[in-house]
Formats: sequence, C-alpha cells, structure tokens
Amino acid sequence: MYPTLPALSGAITSCDRCPRLRAHCREIGRVKRREFAAEDYWARPVPGLGDPNARLLIIGLAPAAHGANRTGQLFTGDSSGSWLYEALHRFGWSNQPNSLRRGDGLVLTDCWITAAAHCAPPDNKPTREEFAACRPWLVQELALLARVRVVLALGALAWGEFLLAWAAAGGVTPAPRPRFAHGAACALPGRDSAEGNARRVTLLGSYHPSQQNTQTGRLTRPMFDAVFARARALLSEE
Repeated sequence: MYPTLPALSGAITSCDRCPRLRAHCREIGRVKRREFAAEDYWARPVPGLGDPNARLLIIGLAPAAHGANRTGQLFTGDSSGSWLYEALHRFGWSNQPNSLRRGDGLVLTDCWITAAAHCAPPDNKPTREEFAACRPWLVQELALLARVRVVLALGALAWGEFLLAWAAAGGVTPAPRPRFAHGAACALPGRDSAEGNARRVTLLGSYHPSQQNTQTGRLTRPMFDAVFARARALLSEE
C-alpha cells in the first residue's frame, strides 16, 4: 500500500505488468499522428489527477492513444476531454473548460479523475487479464481518497471495473449486480474506512464522451450535464 497519492501515481507511471499494453503505448509514441509529429509522446501508464480531498471520483476506461498517451494526463488533448472538462467547469469542479497539455493551469477542486486501465490499449479494449492487473491501483486510490461520496463511471466497462474494485477494497456490492445505463444510480453499502467509520458512495453511470457517442448523438450535452447536476445535488445533501 502506498502512503500518498503522489507515491501511488509514481508507481503507476513505472508499472510494467502488461507487456502488450506497454509495447502498444511505446509504438504509438514512436509512430505518432501527423498533427503531433513534433511532440514527444508520454507513452507510459497515465496516473490519476485532481484533488486529494475529492468527494467526486470520475473513472474512465483508459488513456486515448493520441490524447492522454501523448500528453501524460487523463482526458487531456482530445475531444473526450473537451466534453469532460467543459462539464466539470460548468458545475464548479474545474477552474477552466478544457485542458490541452500537462501544466496548462488546470486545477480540479473536490474531484479526482482516474481510469480502469492506465495504459492506452489496442482498439481501446483491454483484456480481462489486463483489467485485473490494473485493478489494484484503483483499490489503492479508493483507500487514499477517503472523502469520496459520489463515483461517476464513464461507460459500462468503467462501471463494472469500479464495482469489482469496490468489492476488492472491502465494499459491499448489491445482488443482483447493478446494471449500467446512462443516468443509472446505485447506493453502495458502506464499508469501514481507515478511521473505523461507515463509508457509503453513490455510483452514477454516464455514456463515455467518446466521439463514437457524441458525434452520433447517443450522448448529448444536456444528457451529460444532467449526470453532473445529479452528482452536485447528491454532494449538496451531505
């Protein structure tokens, strides 16, 4: 167990548990996309970011090949990030409506962003074994993010991986297992925190703001905003 989030982030960045994913990240960084040909790609596992005292946890699938795998910061430098940070800014969790690179002044307040897999996968599809290898990082994040009360899963895979990590961290998952849907909400029974107090979270679901969803109209901005409004309302009830 790592004692702090910076220590955990350093360990994630140097992780080599999944040779296929590490090779893919390096190859993407070598070939590059033409518009980013002059840039040095991060091409390593990408750690979480945000406020260590966050009450809102957002979990995505994995770094984008030419987004976070290039910039080294989740949801940074691609269209998915534009959607996410715009919504976070609108509802008071981000100081700016977009982030294009690390060190561009982005500050998250009361929010932490992570991923079910920390390496960019081929075809955006980690294997079951690769998800399992990465899951302990999320379990440790949950332990260190002791104030989290609302979790927003972006997509069905992130939803499922969070539930597995929650159970591995000692939480209770209702039976039957809650099913993902856009706008779904599930109150997860408490677990004992490090201080011995009962801890509960509400899990919310949203379609991922990928181009596949946003350009086809499967996910619209009003739909996305509604989920963040729900998260803000839940936190205001505390």
